[in-house]
Amino acid sequence: MQGELLAAIAGLVGLVTGVAAGLAFRISESGRTRAQEPPRQTELPSGIAEVLAALPSSAVVLDPADRVLRASSAARAYGIVRGEELVISDLLALARQVRRDGVIRETEIEVAVRKFGPDSTSFAVRVAPLGGTGLVLVLAEDQTERRRVEAVRRDFVANISHELKTPVGALSLLAETIADASDDPEAVRRFTGRMQQEASRLNSVIQDLITLSRIQGAEPMAEPDRVPVEVVVDEAMDAVRTAAETKEIELVASGTEGAVVLGDEGLLVTAMRNLVANAVAYSPERTRVSISVESAEEMVEISVADQGIGIPAQDLERIFERFYRVDAARSRATGGTGLGLAIVKHIMTHHRGEVTVWSKEGSGSTFTLRLPNAQTRERPRPGDRTHQEAAQ
Repeated sequence: MQGELLAAIAGLVGLVTGVAAGLAFRISESGRTRAQEPPRQTELPSGIAEVLAALPSSAVVLDPADRVLRASSAARAYGIVRGEELVISDLLALARQVRRDGVIRETEIEVAVRKFGPDSTSFAVRVAPLGGTGLVLVLAEDQTERRRVEAVRRDFVANISHELKTPVGALSLLAETIADASDDPEAVRRFTGRMQQEASRLNSVIQDLITLSRIQGAEPMAEPDRVPVEVVVDEAMDAVRTAAETKEIELVASGTEGAVVLGDEGLLVTAMRNLVANAVAYSPERTRVSISVESAEEMVEISVADQGIGIPAQDLERIFERFYRVDAARSRATGGTGLGLAIVKHIMTHHRGEVTVWSKEGSGSTFTLRLPNAQTRERPRPGDRTHQEAAQ
């Protein structure tokens, strides 16, 4: 009995000793691990914070343990950083390489960011060490807008090349045909007429390009002129009257008397002419195109309404794009260049105005220009010096 008790006591002592040894080992290992971990750095070197605040890119500074020491609001908004973690694994791997060898690296990455839902955003990334502190700087610049502009430029070059190639090719072919038919006066007259049409179309494209290049990206006018709306409407109607009479389309204008807007008369005539010409081109014979003017306190609205074929709902948001055509074949048949509505939109932006459209297939379309009212802008307001002097 006594032997069994001694054995039990010995076993218990052994168990306690083993547990104590295990705890001592774990404490030792934990201390060694902490000693191996890089120290937690909470401060940036002098001047770095100010530089990061001035950078337009998304900026992230990682400490020696890959924890985020500083992150710009843009980096958090894009979802690149969450809490103290750099969540983009490719960027984290790149930062570790830079920390190891001190070599600055650049790359491009596609990131599915929260800001834009399921769509991905392209970033130009530059990763560099910050001195010998173990800190790493990650700069990520959003290239979405730049790539969009590049795509627009490529599309524009492709479209203008096609638009110029078509009439130039037709002129070349017609010239060869006339040379072969030189002894047939009737054929020569017919093909010469076709050449004149193609030359006219080519000239229209070039003129529209010149107009578009002149106004695109231009700042709103600082000192616009007073322009009577009646003059703008009359010139636009005169320019398309022959085409309207050919299709027996009635042109009607109302409310133009007394309305005055602020802007450039030549550009406003161009915008109105494009809208009226489109209305005539896309309207059936023996219909009506109406131009109406309404003056409000701040703006003047000029509307051009037709009884034409209308515009499909899915195309309404794109009709102001350069060279966009709802029906390409019909547009070319009517002599359109595909630039008219783009020119109208840029002219309105140049005038601090806007252009809107309402349309329904089979019921026609109404385009409305909204321009600053010259009468209101020049009227003295209470509190103005001129108003006070007049009151005295």
